[in-house]
Amino acid sequence: MANESTNSNPSKRAAAADPREGCVVDRRLGLDRRDLEAASPTNLERRRGPGRRLSDFVRDAEEGEMNKEQFMFLMAIDAFKRSNGKSFPTWTDVLEVVRKLGYRKTMPSELNLGGRAEDWRERADAPSNTTHSTPDEKAEPRKNAA
Repeated sequence: MANESTNSNPSKRAAAADPREGCVVDRRLGLDRRDLEAASPTNLERRRGPGRRLSDFVRDAEEGEMNKEQFMFLMAIDAFKRSNGKSFPTWTDVLEVVRKLGYRKTMPSELNLGGRAEDWRERADAPSNTTHSTPDEKAEPRKNAA
């Protein structure tokens, strides 16, 4: 028994030295950091809060009910990954697939990128200008914006 009194438990000594021992902080009593953050004006926010519902476009896709556009995009990305042996395409690869699907920048952007990127438009029949373009899809020389 003398041994028990001289050899105290090391974990008990470490716990006694911890100044936070016995203190409980209730985070619910403090400020909510979500209330402090200014809403990002990019038009890309996906978080929902009170009064914000998922759009039908997003909700249906999350529930596995894709529309024709979403399904075609999914199939195009899958075909790209298979034909190029890539499990994780880069954003440039994704943009290439999107352009080969026929999408062109014909409308003004609905996003607010804070002046970090200049908006532009192109003709609806503009070539894809992807890395694997055919000779008749050669891009017209770009003109410097004034």
